[in-house]
Amino acid sequence: MPREKKTTAQGRARAASGPERARRARALLARLQKDYPDAACSLTHASPLQLLVATILSAQCTDERVNRITPDLFQKYPRPEDYAASPPGALEQDIRSTGFFNNKAKSLRGLGKALVERHGGEVPRTMEELLQLPGVARKTANVVLGTAFGVASGITVDTHVFRLARRLGLSAAGSPEQVERDLMEVIPRADWIFFGHALIQHGRRVCQARQPRCADCALARLCPSAQAAPEEA
Repeated sequence: MPREKKTTAQGRARAASGPERARRARALLARLQKDYPDAACSLTHASPLQLLVATILSAQCTDERVNRITPDLFQKYPRPEDYAASPPGALEQDIRSTGFFNNKAKSLRGLGKALVERHGGEVPRTMEELLQLPGVARKTANVVLGTAFGVASGITVDTHVFRLARRLGLSAAGSPEQVERDLMEVIPRADWIFFGHALIQHGRRVCQARQPRCADCALARLCPSAQAAPEEA
């Protein structure tokens, strides 16, 4: 792809005006519902605890890699107590391939301890309680609440959603928290969970970070980045 197109498609973060942004959001949502009707979390899990652990491990790591190690991990550590009591070095080795394993192991040990001491070994169902757990920020909390409990407390903003929201002109914000607020203003609450999953899938398959496939993108006619790209070729 020519350099000019790539630069434009990566987004110059010019969000549309309020009414235009709302209209564009509705059109984008309708298209995503058509193209990704079954959009869902790609992290393999069988319980809220497993999803919480997998989401923490997915930070700066692909879901595919996380899914490779979690079957053995979940068998070895089936309860929060098991993470809390893991001996030094053991948990680190078990999650080493996900990267940043020392920090992640520290978070998982603290998480296990907190779940046992504060929540009776159960994963809490509110944003406020989740955010008080080690290793949990809004992205992780949104994934767990939406996927495990069907609770729409916000919109998951990972690197894909952050990138696409700016390219699509839905936000000009420079932080995931503000991008989430901008999206929540224009996406109906009933679609918050779906919208995050669908944008993540679209970001992985089509609107990739370095080489966005604008020519193959079903959202191109609604995307200011894609529309501007040919003019600068």
